Amino acid sequence: MAITSTAVKQETLNPYEIVQRQIEIAASHLNLPQQEIEFLKRPMRVLTVNFAVKMDDGSVKVFEGYRSQHNDAIGPTKGGIRFHPDVTLDEVKALSMWMSFKCGVVSLPYGGGKGGVICNPAEMSKGELERLSRGFMEAIADFVGPDKDIPAPDVYTNAQVMAWMVDTYSKKKGSFQPGVITGKPIILGGSKGRNEATARGCVFTILEALEELGKKPNEATVAIQGYGNAGRIAAELLTELGFTIVAVSDSKGAIYNQNGLDLEAVNACKDAGSLANYDKKYQITAESILELDVDVLIPAALENVITSVNADNVKAKIVAEAANGPTTPEADKILSEKGVLVIPDILANAGGVTVSYFEWVQNLMSFYWSEEEVNEKLQVKMVEAYREVRFLAKEHQTDLRTAAFMISIKRIAEAMRIRGWV
Repeated sequence: MAITSTAVKQETLNPYEIVQRQIEIAASHLNLPQQEIEFLKRPMRVLTVNFAVKMDDGSVKVFEGYRSQHNDAIGPTKGGIRFHPDVTLDEVKALSMWMSFKCGVVSLPYGGGKGGVICNPAEMSKGELERLSRGFMEAIADFVGPDKDIPAPDVYTNAQVMAWMVDTYSKKKGSFQPGVITGKPIILGGSKGRNEATARGCVFTILEALEELGKKPNEATVAIQGYGNAGRIAAELLTELGFTIVAVSDSKGAIYNQNGLDLEAVNACKDAGSLANYDKKYQITAESILELDVDVLIPAALENVITSVNADNVKAKIVAEAANGPTTPEADKILSEKGVLVIPDILANAGGVTVSYFEWVQNLMSFYWSEEEVNEKLQVKMVEAYREVRFLAKEHQTDLRTAAFMISIKRIAEAMRIRGWV
């Protein structure tokens, strides 16, 4: 069952330039003054820090990290912290801007923030990772806070990293401050339902889109590129609803069964190491998973995987972007012309930041909700946001991405205007 694909030639793309182009496209439909557009095209504040960490062998290593705050006209900035060797300043700035628009499309009282440290967690011990986490929080502590900028987990960070960070921040401030960070362990004020929130929110938008196609879940096939937290949970939730998962991939392998994959076997293989070790007769190339003839394609891994080179080969009827920035602007045009319904990242994966907002609210109230309450509130937010975006897209005869940006940009621009910034 080997499936080959045309080789995908990656475009040279800067995420910061991409988001600026997306802002310009959406703003052109709103007739905004140029100074407002220029304001939105740049973060308000960007912090670069260098801090020392003692390694297990006794040596001291200096790490560089960043924190970008795009816009706080509506409320404190919000966004994750990633630990990765390929972190760049432009990437962090771009991600903070996408976070502003993600918060805006689901009507959260936040602007966007993002942080990152250039490091390789895979090469670090738990002790080194803890000292790195605490060192970074110490370096940015005056820059963040429950009413200023609220970090969260992102690539290669998790609830434990957030626990170390909230502990460091609290010690620095002299009292327990759970509201400074979301994505924490539940015992420290984390929210129930947070781990599944990104995938669950994506599923809610897929159900809305599928209804437009006149299909039922038990008639729909799904391919998922990226089998990490969001991709795996999405697969499990969609299976429960009757969808057939025919293909999944991770960084080392991709598998396809047109009759549907056995998720228990897939999960067992993933837990043991990689999908590359799954039954060889189901192996396909990593690139070809994006080009399968399925109803729903979920890019849930890296940026810029659907480009002008391979977009014309995408056969899915719905592309639900669980990852950030998986589709380039050039690919967007091609998919739109082909009639593919793309649920943009700032809408499709907004479930994570929505439940992070719920966590922050619960921290401020010191009153916590059941998982059922969290999921119900999430569904309301996601369905309302999808329908508002879809309505605006039809009204302006544009794609969902442009409509989602229009909603967010309009909110932020109005807040800046009323506050007298522009």
